[in-house]
Amino acid sequence: MFCVRFVLRRQFAVILVAVGATLWIAEGLGGRDRAQAGEGSQATNPSVVPPVSWLLKPVETPDAEAATEAEMKPYTQKIIGTDVTFDLVPIRGGKFLMGSPEDEADRKEDEGPQFEAEVEPFWMGKCEVTWEEYELWGMGLDKQFRKVTGAKTTEWDTLADAITMPTKPYADMSFGMGKEKTPAISMTQLAAKMYCKWLSAKTGYYYRLPTEAEWEYACRAGTKTAFSFGDDPEDLDDYGWHYGNSDDKYHKVGQKKPNPWGLHDMHGNVAEWVLDEYTQDGYKPAGGRAAKNPVVVPNKIDPRVVRGGSWFEDADRARSAARAGSTREWKAQDPQIPQSVWYLTDAEWVGFRVVRPLRKPTPAEAEKYDIDPLQKQDMLDYQEMRGAVE
Repeated sequence: MFCVRFVLRRQFAVILVAVGATLWIAEGLGGRDRAQAGEGSQATNPSVVPPVSWLLKPVETPDAEAATEAEMKPYTQKIIGTDVTFDLVPIRGGKFLMGSPEDEADRKEDEGPQFEAEVEPFWMGKCEVTWEEYELWGMGLDKQFRKVTGAKTTEWDTLADAITMPTKPYADMSFGMGKEKTPAISMTQLAAKMYCKWLSAKTGYYYRLPTEAEWEYACRAGTKTAFSFGDDPEDLDDYGWHYGNSDDKYHKVGQKKPNPWGLHDMHGNVAEWVLDEYTQDGYKPAGGRAAKNPVVVPNKIDPRVVRGGSWFEDADRARSAARAGSTREWKAQDPQIPQSVWYLTDAEWVGFRVVRPLRKPTPAEAEKYDIDPLQKQDMLDYQEMRGAVE
């Protein structure tokens, strides 16, 4: 359904531009040239090491500190040096039944069998990451702003500047749908992960993508129905943007009713990246599911999971348990040679939101949440190939 609708609705504008950004941008750490990229001393390269290994002290942020779950509060994260902010909602830890029951309408086989999962407490973005937030990193607007205004570079800025940036996009990645308070889209999971690293550097707090279990737990918000508001998809118009009401585009975040825990757009608007590999056989034991903090660490680039449905899909795909897996076709019309590791030409319904766990993991624990070896190699290979054609 994805590809058919896309091809009929919009042809991708083939715009090939010079792409000259290097993969390892380490201005604050002394820099590296291409020949040295990724070789040795990876412990000093924040792009390839989990943020918990190099986080600075947190930027002072009201209500962001908590020693226990009971102390967690909603808070607003300001990205220093900018006027950009976003809100986070505390999600208490707990157990829930993950997946959908066999008698749920429109259920797919990959949504079961159900199992009891337990997650630890975390904060989650109240809304999906917007272009205003994402392009501070993705387009280097944060750096540009400091250059234009002459603003002082802080220690957080220096560290954030060392995080790998994407190459420049080859087209308007909003595909004409606008960027004012709308969700950022069309990034690979690698790009979403790297944004989280940059955000961690800029704030001093450990941000990452949610696991699939964390995402569904937060989406359900204590409910057991097909949607967080009940079982009737006819009620979705009040809570989310889908194919039937979106007018063929995404919309500004936070315009629909939130779920019971105060999260907006968990159903629809854009599908959201999570950390897990997509397993077509669902949650069978062979899929590697564990009862506590389950996550299936990917061992291939595709498929990886997106959740929540989107403006591009029918209402049933916005159910709390609905899953989808990425494919190579999501960048089939990428005009570059080699194709980008950062952008998706054919998945303009895909975005993400961030989480921040209450308990900061150890560096060893954090490895399973970080960019994986396949993604690291992809970045190096992409840079090497781009260097050969430029």
